Amino acid sequence: MQIHLGDWEDRILVQNPATGDIVTSVAYMGKKETTDAISSAYNTFNSWSKHTASERSKCLRKWYDLMISHKEELALLMTLEQGKPLKEALGEVAYGAGFIEFFAEEAKRIYGDIIPATLADRRLFVLKQPVGVVGAITPWNFPLAMITRKVGPALACGCTVVVKPSEYTPLTALAAAELSLQAGIPPGVLNVVVGNASDIGDTLLQSTKVRKITFTGSTAVGKKLLAGSANTVKRISLELGGNAPCIVFDDADLDVAVKGALAAKFRNSGQTCVCANRILVQEGIYEKFANAFAKAVQNLHVGNGLVEGIAQGPLINEAAVEKVEKFIKDATSKGANVILGGRRHSLGMTFYEPTVLGNVNDEMLVSREEVFGPVAPLLRFKTEEDAIHIANDTNAGLAAYIFTTSIPRSWRVTEALEYGLVGVNEGLISTEVAPFGGFKQSGLGREGSKYGIDEYLELKYVCLGNMKEAYTK
Repeated sequence: MQIHLGDWEDRILVQNPATGDIVTSVAYMGKKETTDAISSAYNTFNSWSKHTASERSKCLRKWYDLMISHKEELALLMTLEQGKPLKEALGEVAYGAGFIEFFAEEAKRIYGDIIPATLADRRLFVLKQPVGVVGAITPWNFPLAMITRKVGPALACGCTVVVKPSEYTPLTALAAAELSLQAGIPPGVLNVVVGNASDIGDTLLQSTKVRKITFTGSTAVGKKLLAGSANTVKRISLELGGNAPCIVFDDADLDVAVKGALAAKFRNSGQTCVCANRILVQEGIYEKFANAFAKAVQNLHVGNGLVEGIAQGPLINEAAVEKVEKFIKDATSKGANVILGGRRHSLGMTFYEPTVLGNVNDEMLVSREEVFGPVAPLLRFKTEEDAIHIANDTNAGLAAYIFTTSIPRSWRVTEALEYGLVGVNEGLISTEVAPFGGFKQSGLGREGSKYGIDEYLELKYVCLGNMKEAYTK
């Protein structure tokens, strides 16, 4: 993707990472357009927040219906600009639309409370009201779902939103916004700005009209947003980087463990914050697992996501490939061996071979940081206590996976892991009905589920006095 710096007249060229072809171009926006979008959201907030819950619910439901009826077009756009296989893109449309459907239903269940009064002539109650204008900053790896997971609950409770999608994947965001208008969601409720990331982000942070920031992306950027929100004391929720351990115990069902680890690691070419970044294998099953896992990885077909049967598309850009190369070079220089892959794919562009590394240790970059690519590092461990220590020895705490046939062990390890999401004998665990978020430096707050809507609500306590006099009249 090429960005021309300048004013509104300049364009962002959206590039297909599988072919290098330019798909189209979109307007390059900055401070002025972001300010206009904030004003639009601010001016619309009063009317949208006064819609009844039922009215907002019906609009969201219609938006969901339109996404599903246009799922093929949305998936095609996603594959063209992001590169993931079309089958995965279709799965993301269903997953992303699911948040809109779920929060269309939750819009009607935003309940307050009555509190028993301390004095006879008082009545105490709690209202839940929308926080206001929300600034949502979303990444390129899930260009629809990361938007709907934020916009769904925001709109359900009466907030308006300014979305800044990634410059790499603006088309899916713009298409979703167009469908929202067709669904009857009023103009100004959902606004999209694409362009200069620092200008857009700074404008959202500095505006007193923006009451909340929600972000999915790197921990480094999340820390900057957290600091930048302090000046105007904004509400903030962050879904940041991960370093997910996938722990395979001696007593695991080998077929289940291989299938689960494969799904957790290689979905979206390893470009997910919840993908298995470290595969910890107990020494008694290490060789057997390594052989079976490498055989399964070898069967993954790499290519243009529009081609039938492709399991892995390209990485998003050249920088992503260079990062993978750096991590593999570091690992092999410190004693790791390449079991499978370890090279750029013969297809060229940003395609990379699905890779399995053996004899990895926790001193290597691939164990300490997110590789964000199709590289599966295998680490040996001896005891359950060792596995828990290795898994928790990181600043990240987003997702973790364990494979065991022992129910007592599954409970012990699940409770000991310092992670917000844990999959037991399952590699794909994300769903709109469950809370998504991390411990430690993997973020603040939760998205999805009944808990996710609380991130967009303010609590207001009301004390109603002189009730005794009111009763006598």
